[in-house]
Amino acid sequence: MDFNLDETQDDLRKLAADLLGREAATPRIEAHEKSGAPYDAGLWSSLARAGLLGVCLPEEAGGAGLGPVELAVILREVGAHVAPVPVLQSLVTAMTVARYGSSEQREALAPLAEGELVLASAPRGPGRDLGAAPTVTAREEGGDGGGGGWTLHGRTGTVPYGAEAAKVLVPAVTEAGTGNGIGLFLVEPAAATAASVPLSTGEPGVVLTLDGVSGEPVGAADGEAFAGLRRLVTAGTVATVSGVLAGALALTTGYLKTRRQFDRALAEFQAVTVQVADVYIAGRALDVAVWSGAWRLAEGLVEEAEADLAVGAFTATETVLSALYTCQHLHGGIGVDVSYPLHRYFAWAKHHAHLLGGVEAQLDTIGALV
Repeated sequence: MDFNLDETQDDLRKLAADLLGREAATPRIEAHEKSGAPYDAGLWSSLARAGLLGVCLPEEAGGAGLGPVELAVILREVGAHVAPVPVLQSLVTAMTVARYGSSEQREALAPLAEGELVLASAPRGPGRDLGAAPTVTAREEGGDGGGGGWTLHGRTGTVPYGAEAAKVLVPAVTEAGTGNGIGLFLVEPAAATAASVPLSTGEPGVVLTLDGVSGEPVGAADGEAFAGLRRLVTAGTVATVSGVLAGALALTTGYLKTRRQFDRALAEFQAVTVQVADVYIAGRALDVAVWSGAWRLAEGLVEEAEADLAVGAFTATETVLSALYTCQHLHGGIGVDVSYPLHRYFAWAKHHAHLLGGVEAQLDTIGALV
């Protein structure tokens, strides 16, 4: 594959970087954190007006129908600016519905392009890895295709922006007589019992307890839609982490160029440059997996994409965190100050590593694939 972005993708990257550079600068993020709002509604509206929330939506919803590579382009910039908006959750959910849902479900995504809708998904059960079978069960009322609708029972893992979402996409195991598979169901979070679970990033999250909550099926309950959601969540998460590391590296190199010791900039010391080089190499290694995995997903090369994304997820949960420790170390004491911007990058990386399931889970995945 060609690792260079094409003209459309590069224009998309420049648009996202320029907008987020203006509207997700540190003073703006600090003001948002003090406001107590779940996300920056002004930035969310700006992303919608710029078309960045619609480019990956299907044409039926007024989108451009672009795919995983363009998703990765947008999310990498969101990560680089640690922007407090539910882009990852909304776009991954929307793209899954677009891929496996009905025409009516695709059309219902249109308000997202206008910034009037937030979506979320619950790909992980409580304490489970991203690829583990769901703990939620789905029952078709009336039995044996009786047409009475589906009800969901059980508890989800933590759902970022779940309380703010109009719909949450929940994987569930269907009970005997309905296929014995795994399906995806759209549920209204207001119909469930929601327990607030703030994330380490400062973003809001909830755990949903479903006790007979109605669910709207998305695709067949054969496990394929669930696998598709898992792949998109992994691709979107590693792309976000790639941006997080890039943003932390830029912050660190800027600091090293201006911070002086013994009448020299820290960047002039060989030991410092070697450590910065290690961070750069970690970022490049992750980027290879991100772009290769996203491109293969777009081309329908599912098995190859899963292998690339597994390597990317391992890098995000192990190498990237080590690289961010290096960034903290190079900042000295200020690097561990929670009021300093580097703290946001570290918190984002830790949160997304947890979302992926951690190092051991990724090694298990890679072992199973090879």
